[in-house]
Amino acid sequence: MENPVLILGARTIGRTAKEIFDANGVVVYGFLDDDTKLQSQELDEAMILGSTDDDGFLKLIGKKCEAFVALDDTRLKKRIVAMLNEVRKMQPVNAIHPKSNVSTRAELGHGNLVEFGVYVGPGAKIGNHNLLHTDAIIGVEAQIGSYVQIGSGARINPGVTVGDEAFIGSGVTVVAGVTIGKGARVGAGAVVVGAVKDGETVFGNPAQAIKS
Repeated sequence: MENPVLILGARTIGRTAKEIFDANGVVVYGFLDDDTKLQSQELDEAMILGSTDDDGFLKLIGKKCEAFVALDDTRLKKRIVAMLNEVRKMQPVNAIHPKSNVSTRAELGHGNLVEFGVYVGPGAKIGNHNLLHTDAIIGVEAQIGSYVQIGSGARINPGVTVGDEAFIGSGVTVVAGVTIGKGARVGAGAVVVGAVKDGETVFGNPAQAIKS
């Protein structure tokens, strides 16, 4: 990546992305964040320059710098990504830690965060704007949608399908071939042995749906 990167979001995801870009030798131009208390401060040797709708900085994106959207609020993230797509005519870049292991036979979309120790197997398909946290494993031919968050140490076994906007907690195991529906939530440490419906929340070993 030749151009510097502007990171939208200056909290934990933003700091993680900054560390990844640093490790890859990519210059970070600065951060944008909507919290006015953070603006004009330095964070990890980069300035928090303004808000995420500051056109003075946004106009640089696509010409002089790339962008990475470092937010875990899906609704806000989707709004900012749509703005970048429609107004700036660009897609956010991936932030992939050099000490992750992403197969050359896997497919990755745009705007994904891939942390230290993540493994993505051959034939796996990763959509857009996902957060794959430390030591997560995405098995052979697993399919991960978009705006998915997969917690540290989670094991997504071969052939698993994870729908858009799903949340998989830390230390979760999803057995081979299982489908996790759109917007589903899997609690930390759960062992998922059967399909999880769209919007359903499950936890435990074996994972069971929370009764409403």
